[in-house]
Amino acid sequence: MRRLSEEVVFLDANVVMYAVGGEHPYRLPCQQVMSAIANNTLTAAIDTEIVQEILHRYGALRRYAEAVAIAQDLLSVVNLVYPVTLRDIQRALELFSAYSAQGVQARDTIHAAVMQNNGIRAIISADQHFDLIEEIERIDPRDFASELPP
Repeated sequence: MRRLSEEVVFLDANVVMYAVGGEHPYRLPCQQVMSAIANNTLTAAIDTEIVQEILHRYGALRRYAEAVAIAQDLLSVVNLVYPVTLRDIQRALELFSAYSAQGVQARDTIHAAVMQNNGIRAIISADQHFDLIEEIERIDPRDFASELPP
């Protein structure tokens, strides 16, 4: 894996949710990703839809206060938050047309479009659907964590 300390990577919502969630094989690796961001050894970006995903998921569970707390904590460590623009939506439509039949979700094409339109090539995500989008590189949180110094 290339040196991530020298570039901005996109952070998927599932990394945040695994990091704060219950016991799961992704919990510790995602906590390590979040620690790397908090310690400024990894520079991460998100788009506004990442916050929406967190609010939506925890809101669906009726865990409203937790939703807000998680989103606020995320915004306290990730300083680079991109809006979703018309240009991003136009690119997302192209990506959705190209990749939806293979299983790529609409929200993931929006993230990929924001990444592409802002010069970000890599996303840290547990979501293997991102592997289908040829224009970006997915880094599994477990792979990232395995390369951290002991």
